[in-house]
Amino acid sequence: MTKLNQTTRRRLLGLPQIPSVWEGDRRALVRGAGQLGAPEWGSEANGPEGDCILWVDGSQGIVRAMDVVPPEVGTEAVVRTLLRGMEQPHSPGMPARPQKIVVRDRELLFFLRGVLQGLDINLDYVPDLPLIDEIFRGFQEALGSRPPQLPEAYLQSLPTKAMDLWAVAPWQRLEDHQIISIELNQWDIATLYVSIMGKLGMEYGVLFYRSLESLQRFRQQAMAANESTEAMEEAFLGQDCLFVTFDAVANIDEPLNLALLPDSEIEPTFGSLHPLEGMRANLCEEEAAALQVALEALCRFFKQHGRKFDHGEFPALSARFRIASPDLGGASKTVSVTVATRPDLAAEMLEMGEPDGADPSQMPYIRDDLVPENSFLSLGVVPWETLDLVRSGAEHHQVAEKMTQAGDGLPVIMIQTSRPKAKILIQNLKEAGGLQGICFNPGEDPYGGDHYDLGLLQAGSGDLYLFGEFSEEDPTHAAARKKWEQRCKKTKGYCGLIIAKGLTGASRGKPKLGDMIGLFEARALSPKDLGLGTLQLTLAVDWM
Repeated sequence: MTKLNQTTRRRLLGLPQIPSVWEGDRRALVRGAGQLGAPEWGSEANGPEGDCILWVDGSQGIVRAMDVVPPEVGTEAVVRTLLRGMEQPHSPGMPARPQKIVVRDRELLFFLRGVLQGLDINLDYVPDLPLIDEIFRGFQEALGSRPPQLPEAYLQSLPTKAMDLWAVAPWQRLEDHQIISIELNQWDIATLYVSIMGKLGMEYGVLFYRSLESLQRFRQQAMAANESTEAMEEAFLGQDCLFVTFDAVANIDEPLNLALLPDSEIEPTFGSLHPLEGMRANLCEEEAAALQVALEALCRFFKQHGRKFDHGEFPALSARFRIASPDLGGASKTVSVTVATRPDLAAEMLEMGEPDGADPSQMPYIRDDLVPENSFLSLGVVPWETLDLVRSGAEHHQVAEKMTQAGDGLPVIMIQTSRPKAKILIQNLKEAGGLQGICFNPGEDPYGGDHYDLGLLQAGSGDLYLFGEFSEEDPTHAAARKKWEQRCKKTKGYCGLIIAKGLTGASRGKPKLGDMIGLFEARALSPKDLGLGTLQLTLAVDWM
C-alpha cells in the first residue's frame, strides 16, 4: 500500500486539528449530468462522466473538497481529494485536520487507516452519510431541470448537417472577414451574417450573427482590444450569434490540426451568444431550426459555387434555395433561403483590422493551399560543401545572388511530400513568381492566450503562404528557431526552401540528395519586414 512520505506527514501534523467529524464518499455520476457549478467538474457540454469524490464537514455543514475522476482511477484519488480538503479547502473552510472521519465503504475505511496512520485522526464506519446523501439529492434535482443541449427533434439531424459542412470545409477557401449573408425571414430572424473560422488550420467553426450591427461591433471591439485579455473576453461575450464549432471526440492536449483526423473523430458543438445572456450551451427549438436550415443552405451554396473562391477570390454571388424545415407553429415546411457573398462587408471587416491609413487592397493575402497536407516539415541546415550537390541535382533551382557563405551552412526549411505533390508545389511556387522570402510571424489566440509561431513563405507575387503553425511552448521548435536565427545572421539574411520527395519509408525525415528535387534560395524576413504584427486567431477556442 502506498503511504504518505514523512515530509507530507509532518506538514499535515502542522495543521490545526478541529473537533469536527468529516464525511467522505465516492459515487458514480449520472451520464450527461451537466456542470452543477463546481469548477473541478470541468466544462464539458454534456457534463462530466465518472465518479464524484466528496468530503464534507458534517459538524459545520460545508463542503471541504470535491473531484470528479474516471471510474478506473484507484482509491488513491479519494486520499488526494481529502488532503486538498485539509490544506486547500473550499471557502469558507480553513486549513485543518478533522478529529474524526466516517465512511460507509469498509474497503475505503481499511485503505484510509493504512494511509492516515500517525495523523491522530479517528476513522469509523457508518451505514449512512446524511449530509452527503442530501447533497447528492440536490444534484439529482439539478440534473432533472437542466435543459439538453439540443431539442429532441434535432438530436440527429443538426449534428448531421454540421458534419456535412465539415465535409465541405468552407474554411479552406474563405477567411473570417469574408462575410456571407443568409436571408431567412423565419423564427424572428431576418438575415444571418456568417463568419467562417479555420483558415489557419487551428480552430474550426462558423458564427451566424443575428444582426449586422453585432458583427460590426464585435470586429471593432476585438481590434480595439489589442492584447488585453479582459477586453477581448468582454467583446467575445458581447456577440449576438448562433455558433457551431468542431473538436476532436477524444481530449487532445497538444495543438492539432483537426483536418488531419478522420471524420469519425470529429464532433460538432452548438450554442448561442448574446450580450445579456453570455454564452449558452443549449438551443431552443426555434434556434435549432434556424441553424439547421442555415447549415443546409451554406452547404448547398459551397457545393454550387465553391470553386469560384479559389485563388483568394471573393466575387459577388447569390443563390436561392428551398429547404425542408420542421413545422414550427404552423410555419411552412419548406423555407425559401437566399445566400449571398458580401464583398462590401468583407472590405469593411478587413479595413477594421488595419492601422489608420493602411490600404487593405495592398495588404498581402495569406493562403494555406500551397503545402500539401501531411507533409513532413523541418528546420535545418545544408552544409556548404553539400549545397553545390543539391543545386546541381535539383530539378528546379532558384539562385540567390551574393550569398554570404558563413557558419555551418545554409539554413533551410524542408518540405517533404510525395513526388507528384512535390512537383505540383514547385510549379505553383514558380507560377507565383518564385520564393521571395521566409518568415516566422507571431500569432496568438486572443481568447485562450496561446501563442504560436506561424511559418510563412512570401512569393514573388506578394502573396503569403502558410507552411506551418508551431506552439511557442514546444521546446523542440524553440531550439530549432534559435539555431535558425543564428544561422541566418551569419549568412547575412539568406536561407532556403528544399522541396523533397520520399514521404514514406526510410527517407521520411531524412531525404537523400536524389530526393531533393527543388531548391529555392531566398531572404530570411523578420515580422517587421512583413508589417503584419501579431496575427490573431479567430475566437473559436474552447467555447464549451
